[in-house]
Amino acid sequence: MNHDRGMKKWRPFASMPEQYTGLQDVINKQAEVPQPLLTEEQMEQINFTLIEALHTNKQVYLTYYKKGQFITEKGFIQFVDSLGNLFVFIDEVFELKNKMKLSELVDVRFT
Repeated sequence: MNHDRGMKKWRPFASMPEQYTGLQDVINKQAEVPQPLLTEEQMEQINFTLIEALHTNKQVYLTYYKKGQFITEKGFIQFVDSLGNLFVFIDEVFELKNKMKLSELVDVRFT
């Protein structure tokens, strides 16, 4: 007699993907950090480095704050609008144009 016909194999976490998603959200929330407040001097230095990178076409490391995390990317500055609080950079990996707010920047350094 075959007793296991019609019975599903037990998979402890596969049966509740919404719990897994919820758990991942909790883990991500715990890893979040608040956005740092930059001094006027730090903001001026970032702006100066952006302008220099734009005019010399030097590659930079951009560190920015997004959704509770710091992200660092390598790329080239294509456009800076200090009054409009935005800049455009082309990332090294995908060579895509990325428009971003200057207020999200935490640090800019030459590679």
